[in-house]
Order: sequence, then C-alpha cells, then structure tokens
Amino acid sequence: MNFMPSKSSWLHLRFAFSLFLLPVFIFAVSQAPHPDTVKCWIAFFSWHFFIYPASNGYNSYFDKDEGSIALLKSPPKVDKSLYWLSLTLDLVGILLAFFVSLEFVLAVIVYGLLSKLYSHPATRLKKYPVVSFLVVFFFQGAFVYYTSYSAVSQVSLGLLLSDSPFLIAGLICSCLIGASYPLTQVYQHEEDRQRGDETLSMMLGIRGSFWFAGTLFIAAILLQYHYWSEASRLSMFYLFLTFGAPVFGMFVYWFAKVWQDERNANFKLMSRMTFLSGTMMLLYFVVVWISK
Repeated sequence: MNFMPSKSSWLHLRFAFSLFLLPVFIFAVSQAPHPDTVKCWIAFFSWHFFIYPASNGYNSYFDKDEGSIALLKSPPKVDKSLYWLSLTLDLVGILLAFFVSLEFVLAVIVYGLLSKLYSHPATRLKKYPVVSFLVVFFFQGAFVYYTSYSAVSQVSLGLLLSDSPFLIAGLICSCLIGASYPLTQVYQHEEDRQRGDETLSMMLGIRGSFWFAGTLFIAAILLQYHYWSEASRLSMFYLFLTFGAPVFGMFVYWFAKVWQDERNANFKLMSRMTFLSGTMMLLYFVVVWISK
C-alpha cells in the first residue's frame, strides 16, 4: 500500500481555510493575561497547521465531494493517502500539544475525535442538522477560545469557567462561527441530499439559512457590546462595527440576490462572503491584540 500523500491529498487539507478560524485563536491570545510566547506559537501551529487541516482532510476523504467545497471549486478525487495523511497530521498536532499542557493535549484530542464523528460513515454527525450545527458552533468557537486561552495563559480551564467575561468571549466566537456555518452549505443541497445528509441549511431552506445567519451575527454584535462595555473599552465595540460593516454589506447584497433568485446561492458568492468575513474578523482581532 502506498502511504505517500498525493498532490490531491495536500489540496484537500485546505491549509488556507485555517486562516478563517484564526480569529478565534487571536481573540483568545489577546485576552489572556501574560500569555507565554513560546506556548502561543506551539498552540498556533498545533491548531492551524495540523489539527484543522487534518479535520478538513478527514472530512473530504469520507465526503468524496464531486462539486465545489470551501476553497476548492473543482475538488480532485480523493485516495487512501488522504486518510493516512490526515491521521498523521492529527498525531503531530497532539504531540506538539504536549509541549503546551496536558489540558491542551486533551483539547486537541477531543476536537479531533469530534471531527471524525462528524464525518465517519459509522456516526456521520453531519447528517443530523441540529447536532452537527451544535458541534461546529461550540467546538470551533467557544471550545477553541476557552482551551487556547487556558493554554497560553497557563491557567487551568476549571479556574476560568466561573469568570463571566471569559464565558461571554467564547460565546461571541461561537456566534460568529455559527453565523457562517449554514451559508457555507446553501449551494450544496443537492449533493448533500444524494449523500443522505441533511444539513442545517437544508432544514432551514436557502432563505431561512440567511435569516438564521443574520440572527447569530446580531447576537454576536450584542455580546460584543456587553463584553467591551464591562471591560470599559467600548472603542473596541465601535471598531468591531467598523470592520463588520463590509461583511454586513456583502451579506445584504447576497441575500437580496438570493431573494430574487435562489440560484444565486452559489459557490462564487459563498466564497466571496467567506473570504471577506474571515479577513475582516482576522484584521479586527489582530487590532484588538495590538491595542491590548
């Protein structure tokens, strides 16, 4: 058996997609008191160069998509090397986590396990719309924020869970992740249906997916106001509105086009929306970090 990863396997890891999840980590580091620089870098590499790409690859291997997926307009056929490559990256990410803390090791193992339950045919959480949404909502948002904050600040997670601002910050991340989630599915209804999956977007419908996303984005705005108000740093809230304005504008533009013709719920406009929202949120949280 050939274990050498093929070119297509590397493409399915979609390393660039990790950038769209980076704002959660940056936010955690920006809010952590006296973060350990070395552990910050190790945790960053563990998540974004190993754990996240491994999850992407594992998901792609079992999905075997023929239509467009995030960052791949024409995904190449998958082969067995993608399966082994994703497991190898998982293992390296876990080994790196040992240089941070045992709690962080547990965090990346739990995340990796959930990503496998999400995709594997034996469990296939992806075919259950509410369960799959809750997994992504919590584990790509609040869970990564909480565990990353704990890891880089060297404070046990158990000691942090009674802190209200800490909990609200994680919920902000979950709302931002959750707002994007159904919008990445709106153009895939037919392929998901053929595979036997019922995604959240299919359950909500195309227009319903936009209403749902808009509601969570508004929730994120309200939580941001509360968080920065309590921290006596309302300037960061107004900065969020500034960086979020282009995202909101693109959302309204896309929703209007979809309202006129649901065929506009396509890969091209989804990619624009994902790229813009990911970029603006990354820039915003970098500024928050710098202005700490």
